[in-house]
Amino acid sequence: MEPQIRTLVDISGTPAALQGQADIVLERARWATTVFQRYDRASTMAIVDAVARAAHENAARYAKWAVEETGFGVVEHKKRKNELTAQPLVDFYRDDDFVNYRIDERRGIVEIPRPAGVIFALTPSTNPVCTVNYKILIALMTRNAIVLSPHPAARECCVDAAKTLAAAATAAGAPEGVIQVIEHPTIPLVETFMASEKTNVILATGGTSMVRAAYSSSNPAIGVGPGNAPVFVDASADVTAAARLIVESKSFDNSILCTNESVLITLPQVEKQLVQALRAAHAYVCSDEDVEALRRFLFHERGFNIESIGRDATWIAAECGIRVPNNTKILVAPITQIGVEERLSREKLCPVLAMHVAANHDQALAMAKAVLRMTGAGHSAAIHTRDEASALRFARTVEAYRVVVNAPCSQGAAGYGTGLPPTFTIGTGYFGRSSVGENIGPGHLVHWTRLAYGDGESPDLDAYRALGSAFDGPLPPAPSDGVPGSPRPRQVAGGTAAAVRRDDIDQAVRAQIRQIIAEELRDILKK
Repeated sequence: MEPQIRTLVDISGTPAALQGQADIVLERARWATTVFQRYDRASTMAIVDAVARAAHENAARYAKWAVEETGFGVVEHKKRKNELTAQPLVDFYRDDDFVNYRIDERRGIVEIPRPAGVIFALTPSTNPVCTVNYKILIALMTRNAIVLSPHPAARECCVDAAKTLAAAATAAGAPEGVIQVIEHPTIPLVETFMASEKTNVILATGGTSMVRAAYSSSNPAIGVGPGNAPVFVDASADVTAAARLIVESKSFDNSILCTNESVLITLPQVEKQLVQALRAAHAYVCSDEDVEALRRFLFHERGFNIESIGRDATWIAAECGIRVPNNTKILVAPITQIGVEERLSREKLCPVLAMHVAANHDQALAMAKAVLRMTGAGHSAAIHTRDEASALRFARTVEAYRVVVNAPCSQGAAGYGTGLPPTFTIGTGYFGRSSVGENIGPGHLVHWTRLAYGDGESPDLDAYRALGSAFDGPLPPAPSDGVPGSPRPRQVAGGTAAAVRRDDIDQAVRAQIRQIIAEELRDILKK
């Protein structure tokens, strides 16, 4: 009798298995955010500051790691971004209170903060660790739990960074599980997390397809759209300063930020001086033959050549057969039209800047508007001018929610070097088919319950002030069986422990998962 051979079936990718993986992580996050609601503002900010310090201390290490893993950008610039998304981010919001209730004197309303709960956060390969820092910190400021899903191209550095910040948070007193990361993300697994009823909100930064998937998940989602920022240098501008700032911005991290200038628009009376100033700032202005070579290299029948993302200008020039000086920071490609037929007027996440000379001021504004309508609607734009009327007219014309004046757009639109809120998730609003038009910050991760009295009532607001905010604080340590004097959990009605151990939750979830998987396996083997 021949021996029977049993074939093992791999069910790791089945819907039940994927749901099981998501449930374990999300249930732990739900437990963490429930406990986090017990913390007062001082305890919350102590955790936030500890995590910000850890982010700053590791900024250089993760900058180098990100460039090595992805091949994108400049180490020194990524280090600066990692630092900016540490203590400066926290300091920007330090005076904002997302923990205590607040009183609206004029309307007689008492407002109570209600954190979102469990945040599922997608992070991109272009700005990996700085986005991890930023999303973790704005989640902690609002006492939310966060589960991160890094882009596969930046998986290793992001997973390590998330674990480092999670360790810093728990060491500072945060509940375990408040920061988690998916170590091996796949599209089906990510989609399962996004669709889970245990996810309260999705914070999506990444490619258009993934952001659209977040919006289609049935859960609330805060997403971004692509950029394609026009920059206008008008006749009143300090042309030398404008050229220097544009080159500085376009070369920053090899133009990997979606807020970078994409198309430079100017006027005939400014063109000659601007070209000279760009060259003095180490830009290479291409000939007609160079422009055609760039066009062929950067765009093909499938779209943008991703090999050029975040690469040095000299590398791109060499690939195109263009000879440039070794100190070249960006390539400037003069174009005669703007629109879908001119591929160089599209978004380019590399140090290549298209340049168009408009016939007059009205045409310049029309061209700037056309750049954004082609792609990048609602995102960012920039203008260099000394005329406030010109700046206001430009801002009213372009369909963008951030217009940077006389500053680098890459950093300025993201809130660094301008008064805008610092962010690595740019809301594109109604123009860009997004629900949010602002720079995303902690205020988008908390809603408010409002106590509103009827007309004619005169609430005693001083009585509310006297009540203060009551917070139970972190859970007491778990009991140790058999150890005299060990702390015991508090009891509530019916004898149910108020302090639920995470291990108990995990074991219960795992038991449910095993049952689901066993049933699905039996069904498969019957076929």
